[in-house]
Amino acid sequence: MIIQHFFIPGIAHSSYIVAGNKSCAVIDPSRDVGRYINYAKENGLSITHILETHLHADFISGHLDLADLTGAAIYAPKSGNCAFPHVPVAEGDQIELEDMRFSVIDTAGHTPEHICYIATDTARGETPVALFSGDTLFVGDVGRPDLFPGRAEELASSLYVNLHTKIMTLPDECEVYPAHGMGSLCGRAMAAKRTSTIGYEKRYNYALLIRSKEEFVKALTSGMPAAPDHFARCSAINRAGPALMRTLPQPIPIEQKAFGEKIRGGALLLDVRSYPAFSGVHIPKSWHIDHSGNFATQAGWILPPDQEILLVAEERSQAEEAALQLRRVGFDRISGFLGGGLLAWGTAGLPIARVPVIPPEEADDLVRSGKAILIDVRSQEEWDTAHAEKSIHIPWHDLRRRHKELDPTRHYIVMCRGGQRASIAASILKRHGFGRVLNLGGGYTAYQRAGFAP
Repeated sequence: MIIQHFFIPGIAHSSYIVAGNKSCAVIDPSRDVGRYINYAKENGLSITHILETHLHADFISGHLDLADLTGAAIYAPKSGNCAFPHVPVAEGDQIELEDMRFSVIDTAGHTPEHICYIATDTARGETPVALFSGDTLFVGDVGRPDLFPGRAEELASSLYVNLHTKIMTLPDECEVYPAHGMGSLCGRAMAAKRTSTIGYEKRYNYALLIRSKEEFVKALTSGMPAAPDHFARCSAINRAGPALMRTLPQPIPIEQKAFGEKIRGGALLLDVRSYPAFSGVHIPKSWHIDHSGNFATQAGWILPPDQEILLVAEERSQAEEAALQLRRVGFDRISGFLGGGLLAWGTAGLPIARVPVIPPEEADDLVRSGKAILIDVRSQEEWDTAHAEKSIHIPWHDLRRRHKELDPTRHYIVMCRGGQRASIAASILKRHGFGRVLNLGGGYTAYQRAGFAP
């Protein structure tokens, strides 16, 4: 048995190939499936099985793409009621692949239909060697049960039972291969290490150390980080079966006049350049999400779905990578990018705007004199840890609605930890008619080091 790990930064998604001598299974595949096909080809393997642990909420799965290209059978939770051709499996079912056996256990908790696969290498023995835990058990954490309105306590209770009566009864040496790592919002406190063992998690995982069911439910249903908007959409898309990636066109360059006409026709304009570049010059009414940040999650969180998307990028390769990341979170209508970039747009005499970036000293002077209002757009957890005395708190993603609480005639300074999320916030305010918006360069980190915040 060979286990090959694949990891996607940003969404912090882990998927796996489990290989025998001639064939292999792919577990929880990403939508861009070339990585699995290439690995299989390089190692003389046929992809014959595709195993899904649950209907993923934070990304679009590649099960249909992989089945389309390889002819492999898809195995998915029976209670997921998936609409695409698949083999429905539930607790007690077993999947045989050469000298490997995958035993299915029901592990409702993170989602109602969740299952895990216990892998046994029968060529060596009958002791389980690996648990493919999906989003039930992470390294240092467990799956959050609060993604289904009105069912958080029910799912947390199920999660507790399944962890203690099924997963924690596996041998201590059994390896744990989760579907996410640090950086994912499918849990709260995942460790940086990407794999573990049952024994190590029993000893050090905070959630498994909570012995009382009541305390576990309370801990897992309070103080959870906010969930992005696309978490609700992706599950439904994965259940129905996403469009095949080969049917989606690559974004093409669009010259300035046609680009402007598409904007006026209602296309969504997304600038994916760095936040300093966006601050210096951008097209009015642009959304901005810095491609170098947690791009896919942030896009899925705030962009309205089902709209045609136009990109502004530094170059074609950046536009193509941005399109791939957008498709990972369910945005398929990406028609093109601005040919020639902002240089061509500006030299054509077309409208431009900017968001000045200011240093901490200037920001503090403006705030203390009452000439500007400082908006801290970091998360609730960051704000609770420490914040500037004269700031107000509105998380960046909430500004889509809470901008109505602000006076658009006032002068605002937006601040996150470093500048990227503040740039998203600035673009939201500018889209809603706020004319005087500044970005605090270096964010809270710089403001704190300059002595203006604790």
